[in-house]
Amino acid sequence: MSNKAAWITAAKAHPFEVKEAPMPKAGANEVVIKNHAVAINPVDWKIQEWGIFLKEYPNILGTDVAGEIHEVGEGVTQFKKGDRVIGHALSLLTTAPKDSAFQLYTTCPPLAVSKIPSSLPYTHAAVLPLSISTAAACLFKKEALALPLPSQTTKPNSTGKSVLVWGGSSSVGCSAIQLAVGAGVKVVSVASAHNLGKLKELGADAVFDYNSSSVIEDILKALEGTEFAGVCDCIGTPPAVTQWSQVYEKLGGRYGTVMPDPKGLPEGIEGTFVFAPQVVMGDRFIGEAVWAKYVPEGLEKGTFRAAPEPTVVEGGLGKVQGAVDELKKGVSYGKIVVAL
Repeated sequence: MSNKAAWITAAKAHPFEVKEAPMPKAGANEVVIKNHAVAINPVDWKIQEWGIFLKEYPNILGTDVAGEIHEVGEGVTQFKKGDRVIGHALSLLTTAPKDSAFQLYTTCPPLAVSKIPSSLPYTHAAVLPLSISTAAACLFKKEALALPLPSQTTKPNSTGKSVLVWGGSSSVGCSAIQLAVGAGVKVVSVASAHNLGKLKELGADAVFDYNSSSVIEDILKALEGTEFAGVCDCIGTPPAVTQWSQVYEKLGGRYGTVMPDPKGLPEGIEGTFVFAPQVVMGDRFIGEAVWAKYVPEGLEKGTFRAAPEPTVVEGGLGKVQGAVDELKKGVSYGKIVVAL
């Protein structure tokens, strides 16, 4: 038994080199996942192209894995060898190769791992991990929107609260919509016109084309009669902030965003940039509610879906570089997944 990885050999090095890698060993409160599929995220091409974040090379990128439990460490009782799971690999926190996704075996903390039903293909499930952690931090972190945690009921009781998910067709947006609905929160979202129906299917109460000249007016009308919690900004670009700031100016509320140091925030607004690994660290109460309970039960019952749809690339680790390059060109309501 051996491990292989798609290595980035130096800052800004291209392409990745597929070669042998150390076999991860499950330490205390860790699991090792045998990966069947890995997903690509924008942060992957940004780290590679811009030479940011990593301090030591060679190294391995990637955060989204789907596969089966290979080994459990001391203290882990909720998983056993052979369980089908998804996992959020914490390489963005640790920068350690063993904690990265683009390899055959990956180490994960059990709090960022969920079982998946046999009916869910690994290639579909792989779209979820980073988006779950990011969306959960944005919605439930006290410094962000501080919404009530989701509960697994057929129809959650309404809290009377509402949230605006900006960029609902992104992978983070898809998870944010579903988690907010599970928390009994009314969801209003925006995306491109051709994706609006898909966001309704995920549970959004009202959806609008962000290119529409009346989008702010439409959003404000849809939020009438609710307690507006604020904006979960899944895009974080200056144009996005400029648009949703108009809602804040009318209704107030807080914000959470995926963008570090967002530009153009309205004066006086409170909120934060969210770092996905927080849900298994200081905000582990979120991980316990979402990763350990809500997600596995929701996937089993069908109340939480793997979205957006994957574009599956067959061929293993040798195809990871091409998938990263393809993602850089942009995708709409989709996520690129490499089957291993």
